[in-house]
Amino acid sequence: MDSVYVSCPELENKRFLLRFISIDDCDDLLKVYSDKKAVPLFNSDNCGGDNFYYKTRERMKEALDYWKFEYDRKGFVRWSIIDKKDNSAIGTIELFNRESKDYFNNCGLLRLDLRSDYETKDNIIDILKIIIDKTYQMFECSMIATKALPIAKERMNALKELGFSPAENKLIGHDGTEYSSYYFIKM
Repeated sequence: MDSVYVSCPELENKRFLLRFISIDDCDDLLKVYSDKKAVPLFNSDNCGGDNFYYKTRERMKEALDYWKFEYDRKGFVRWSIIDKKDNSAIGTIELFNRESKDYFNNCGLLRLDLRSDYETKDNIIDILKIIIDKTYQMFECSMIATKALPIAKERMNALKELGFSPAENKLIGHDGTEYSSYYFIKM
């Protein structure tokens, strides 16, 4: 299998398609990243102060350009989540192999950003089932971790049903900041 950074795979089930982000997703993704109910659930840990609340098409395009830049330099992969029913982007998944000196070393760190009307246990399970098992090989990791804040009840329930456990350990940012509310699963 080619590296995920050489050939980004498309992954799908009956309801959703995960494919590499595209500028064509800009308008749909603006609905996600300007969704005031959704933004508080996003993981902006270690993101240099970006809270992922974007109000303009120009700012959304800048984010897409930056995500493409990070992919090209092998920083992370960001997939658009496409609802096949109406062929629209309803969120994104970011993944990368995190190398660190804390508990979350050799970890596939997963960020899931969803439009608020898709933030349900069943949707989250359907989306994550597409990618979880493939993450270990694509990112050569032994663990997957993702953040779920206490206000994200649907997400927490979905993660528990998928076999994730709440992490006792904090994720330590590159500047020493400690981040909590992570869930993890090991191979």
